[in-house]
Amino acid sequence: MKIVHRSGCVAALALPLLLAGCSLFPTTRHLPAPRPTTVNSATPQELVSQIDQRWDGLKTMTATVEIQATEYKTAGGVQTVEDFPSCHANILMRKPKMLRVRGTYFGVMIFDMASDGSNFTLMIPHNNTAFEGPNTVKEKSTNPLLNLRPDFFLDAIAVRGLDPGNEYMVAGDSETIEDMARKHLYVEQEYVLSVMRPKIGPEKLPLRVITFHRDDMLPYNQDVYDSEGNLESQITYSNYADFSAGKYPSKVTIKRPQEGFQLVLSVDDVNENMDLSDSQFQVKIPEGTTIKRLK
Repeated sequence: MKIVHRSGCVAALALPLLLAGCSLFPTTRHLPAPRPTTVNSATPQELVSQIDQRWDGLKTMTATVEIQATEYKTAGGVQTVEDFPSCHANILMRKPKMLRVRGTYFGVMIFDMASDGSNFTLMIPHNNTAFEGPNTVKEKSTNPLLNLRPDFFLDAIAVRGLDPGNEYMVAGDSETIEDMARKHLYVEQEYVLSVMRPKIGPEKLPLRVITFHRDDMLPYNQDVYDSEGNLESQITYSNYADFSAGKYPSKVTIKRPQEGFQLVLSVDDVNENMDLSDSQFQVKIPEGTTIKRLK
């Protein structure tokens, strides 16, 4: 009987693996372990009260920002991205729904928009054209950009409180985030507040979904849905900083998936509860301007 030594068996087994590019001897890699963050707790009622108190205390807001607009188009299975030049903008807001946004480029006004809460006027000086129409789209245009009305901007610049008829629920969640600068992972504990429309028919449709980070209990994401339950806006609030109005995100990203449009607001300054007159929410249309009415 022929005796085969164990080392020969190992070599015979290892050879096909080595030829295939494998190894019997595994290597060890050290991966960063997720680090927990500070966690605060709140009941669903406390979380809603926090939003309501913040919203109830806000009467007016003024802000100076830089706006970067991006349009996404898809044709023939290929997506193109067009970045527009950023502009400086002044924002005025007065509750319940009055809004004024004036954009300038190197000191020259490129648009002026005002809303009285029901209807809006948008003046584009460079082509001597103005648009007028209701805040809420009644008949969608084939040009998706004309479906962008002031309400989406109002929904983004401040997280509204809940209306009396809204139902809500709160769930806990977590997200693992990579910190590229510090080269480690950390686990962000979150509260997800789902606000529902009053029930009509057999189902409840979402109105808003707001995500709070539990280390500071501030909102970082807000998804807004239309009356049919379709996602309209995805809003991200990041880089919170101390302004005269208190803590406010220094970057607000507004994505509109249905229109293929995105706005990024880099916030320079924010003030709250200053006196704002009705005249500050009016756009003057010069004589000879072409006025286009939207439905």
